[in-house]
Amino acid sequence: MTLNWKQLVLVATLGSVALLGGAFVFQALGYAPCKMCYWQRYPHAVAILIGVVALALGRRWLAWLGALAALATSGIGVFHSGVERDLWEGPSSCTGGSTAGLSTDDLMDQIMSAPLVRCDEIPWEMFGVTMANLNALISLALAVIWVIAARRAAS
Repeated sequence: MTLNWKQLVLVATLGSVALLGGAFVFQALGYAPCKMCYWQRYPHAVAILIGVVALALGRRWLAWLGALAALATSGIGVFHSGVERDLWEGPSSCTGGSTAGLSTDDLMDQIMSAPLVRCDEIPWEMFGVTMANLNALISLALAVIWVIAARRAAS
């Protein structure tokens, strides 16, 4: 079965709806999002808007923008995954940071200004897969769907 352009755009759009909805469900269950979690949500909102406009206007080129939005959130998810796994440092406003060489006053300032939810801590995982990992992988798949849609003739 081959999906037509509208069906592909609808699948990609609903994929972002599902991921964004899932994020809100986790938040409602008490998993407070960190700063990078929020960053991953914005491109999904943009992809949803692009999908709605593309479906309403039938403009094939908008699917390329949907692919960019999905790639953006996937990239942020990869970066966040690396921060969670201590592969690289995240933004200082979102992670614990180093305490080496800090004076007592500097250490106290760092403690007092620490974020409530840190980006370098994993609040939930299943079989070693975190929410950031899931977003990165599923969003990459959505980007592929958007690209297939962009290359398909509008119908």
